[in-house]
Amino acid sequence: MKVRTGLMAALVLGMLIGAFLAGSYAPLAFSQPDQKGAATVPGHPRYDVVATEGHNLIVTDNSNHTLYFYTIEREKPIGSELHLRGTVDLTLVGKPVIKPTHLVGEERRPK
Repeated sequence: MKVRTGLMAALVLGMLIGAFLAGSYAPLAFSQPDQKGAATVPGHPRYDVVATEGHNLIVTDNSNHTLYFYTIEREKPIGSELHLRGTVDLTLVGKPVIKPTHLVGEERRPK
């Protein structure tokens, strides 16, 4: 019985070591420079998608510390074009109040 237990333990240990070695050889994902050639911090992507639900998209641009908010037009179906509605300067994070910048013509409309 001890031989079977020892073989089973060796098999489990071998599988764990194999999984660790296989995972350590996986290529790492690195961000690429944008079209202008300006590279971001190595290992950090230029853009992060914060949230999306099919009718909106919130993205941060890590190179200029800006959050972008996109939505579809009212009464349009999911999957319609997303339009930039406003931005937020993320360098203001930590202040008591942060005011988003609305694009021209995108002031709050009544429902």
